[in-house]
Amino acid sequence: MTQITRDDVLHLAQLSSLELNDAEIDGLQTDLGNILGYVEQLSQLDTTGVEPTYQVTGLQNVWRDDSVIDYGVSREDMLALSTESSEHQVKVPKVL
Repeated sequence: MTQITRDDVLHLAQLSSLELNDAEIDGLQTDLGNILGYVEQLSQLDTTGVEPTYQVTGLQNVWRDDSVIDYGVSREDMLALSTESSEHQVKVPKVL
């Protein structure tokens, strides 16, 4: 079984930008150890002949052609509606 050390928990907390007290570190160390133990049990199951399941809904990706749809409005007409434009683009205020 994979042993989770206190340093592992502290490293994960640092990566997650979490501040943990001693009780939380000890609790997470135990919980993570239990989770990894459970996953280790699952890896011991015999899955010979079991087809991988990628999704269960039967849905498929539907792709459409990327084509320009002309709605009868030109670029110039749309740019004329804006308060300010430059180089065929609408200018907007900076948002920082």
